[in-house]
Amino acid sequence: MTVASDLGAGPAAAAVTGPAVRIRDLRMTYGDNAVLRGLDLEIGHGEVVALLGPNGAGKTTTIEILEGFRAPSGGEVEVLGVQPVRGGERWRADIGVVLQSWRDHAKWRVAELLGHLGDYYAPYSEPERPRPVAVAELLGWVGLTDRAGQRIGSLSGGQRRRLDVAIGLVGRPRLLFLDEPTAGLDPHARQEFHELVHRLADVDGVTILLTTHDLAEAEKLADRILILDGGRIVADGSAAALSREVAGHTEVRWCAGGERSVHGAPDDAAAVAFVRELLAGPGPEVTELEVRRSSLEDTYLAMVQRREQGR
Repeated sequence: MTVASDLGAGPAAAAVTGPAVRIRDLRMTYGDNAVLRGLDLEIGHGEVVALLGPNGAGKTTTIEILEGFRAPSGGEVEVLGVQPVRGGERWRADIGVVLQSWRDHAKWRVAELLGHLGDYYAPYSEPERPRPVAVAELLGWVGLTDRAGQRIGSLSGGQRRRLDVAIGLVGRPRLLFLDEPTAGLDPHARQEFHELVHRLADVDGVTILLTTHDLAEAEKLADRILILDGGRIVADGSAAALSREVAGHTEVRWCAGGERSVHGAPDDAAAVAFVRELLAGPGPEVTELEVRRSSLEDTYLAMVQRREQGR
């Protein structure tokens, strides 16, 4: 998988005024079960946002509403300036979706499938955003050039995942939904995918909404982290900002005189002060030193636990 050279000729913000996604008091109920309880959210053009939350938190329902596959029970939703359930084919041409898994005919060949799907986007081609992406170019982006003539049923799991990404990009979307996008990818392909995501957002202005259980990946990719729990957004901010909201600690690990030690500091400032005292002290020479901030996983678990305890 190689980084795309030019997905679009300009940022997505040029096509739509206002935010890429705007939600006000979004509610969804199934019978007596309230799944979403008044979500308020805006996502700007070119942002990479990770939506996290435990099972049953309402993530899938939220995404299905934004994609136009489910009508909400109440509230206001606009995606690229349109109510999703009323979005026509031209609106859908601006949306890319990479599902966690989906079925297709195993006898399709890779290039054949991409060419077939790309034909649906051709009527919505624009001078500043030509559609579809040429199949050869698209295969180069995702590292499947040498698999162009191979039947889908014979692809490995990682190759199949690369094809999923290509399917999501074939129409040059302005907004891209990614559901567990790197599941099944090896570490090298995962890193290349991360570079592709940054390129799409930073250079081509594509807005990306990511759902994943890989919190380390969310921390690397996302400008903002949203934590959904109990049908409400309980946290919204960068990974660093969220970690400051949680009563955690920064760990200082060191080795001196052949002995390893760990010290927990309440925040970064306290950790820095401790390290200064440690290095200036009369004890044995410090031969190894590591300062470890709370990770997104630490923050996420603390916030969910706090929510469960009713705090």
